[in-house]
Amino acid sequence: MNISFEGKVVIVTGAAHGFGRAIAQSFASRGATVHACDVNAAGLTETVKLCGGNATLHILDIGSRTDVQALVASLGDVDILVNNAGGVRGQVGRPIEEVSESDWQTIFDVNLSGAFFMAQAVAPSMKRKKAGRIINISSGAGLGISLTGIQAYASAKAGQIGLTRQLAHELGPWNITVNNVAPGFVRSNPSTEKQWEAMGEEGQAKLLQNIALKRLGTPDDIAAMVMFFASDFAGWISGQVISVDGGK
Repeated sequence: MNISFEGKVVIVTGAAHGFGRAIAQSFASRGATVHACDVNAAGLTETVKLCGGNATLHILDIGSRTDVQALVASLGDVDILVNNAGGVRGQVGRPIEEVSESDWQTIFDVNLSGAFFMAQAVAPSMKRKKAGRIINISSGAGLGISLTGIQAYASAKAGQIGLTRQLAHELGPWNITVNNVAPGFVRSNPSTEKQWEAMGEEGQAKLLQNIALKRLGTPDDIAAMVMFFASDFAGWISGQVISVDGGK
């Protein structure tokens, strides 16, 4: 399957490491102009270098609707949006009564509100062109439970899946597809490395045993699914959630 994005303009959020970096590199290697966004300047700089000149760096807090609108307006038409930014913001699982309002909200800001703000910002240009791709990166936690026990993360990712389905129906008349990739556990960034270490040998073995392929995936496995959703091969696919998790 030969997939090319020559002439396409792509935004990838959360591009400083992990899935976002792999996704940005995959688009860049296929000829796209990539706008890589994150709050992590150092990581984002490295991503742009790895993209070999086809990417531009943008420091962006997607939880700020004002900042999102300003950036997208400065870019002109956007063909593809990948809402990858997310994560647990350094939090760990705690009993519900110990979770503060700010702890709850900060996870929603990046995992759900940010995805909405980004889609809202690119929708007008996609409607004008009567074409577009929006791909959201959720998590197995949005389909089941969070391995970390973080209530806000599981809830925000489930909400993002609901947003995907809703926007697919709203934007479909303009030939804009909206789909979702739900990764399984992948050692892709400092947070997932900490989670892996915290499991210990017994927990790691149990996790692998519950995966049909008996191994962990890589960020490139997630990027491959994004490439498909963004391509012409997925032109009649919308509102779908695909688990990329090695089989459960």
